[in-house]
Amino acid sequence: VQLQASGGGLVQPGGSLRLSCAASGGTVSSYDMAWFRQAPGKEREFVAAIRRSGGYTYYADSVKGRFTISRDNTMNTVYLQMNSLKPEDSAVYYCAADRGILSTLRRADVHDYWGQGTLVTVSS
Repeated sequence: VQLQASGGGLVQPGGSLRLSCAASGGTVSSYDMAWFRQAPGKEREFVAAIRRSGGYTYYADSVKGRFTISRDNTMNTVYLQMNSLKPEDSAVYYCAADRGILSTLRRADVHDYWGQGTLVTVSS
């Protein structure tokens, strides 16, 4: 499966953005999906994930209550709605897909496929 992330941009603190991760060559309903981010000089970190079955969601503590991950199987797309953005949310955001079963989705190394990343900058 190929993943295409989009929706990044420049936003003021307190603003919102919605990232999209469109899949081709496969269906998002067949994978557990996740978002990660990487800021300059920092390691890639887990942001959010959603299971293919049951729709269970998981969030990093730093984004809980502000970000929402969702999937639209008819559009073959996973979304990350980001509200109340802070400067520390600035990073390149990557979507990822895991074909395994009940993997620890917070771990980057369990994911089999990655999108190219989309840049989010939160600044006044």
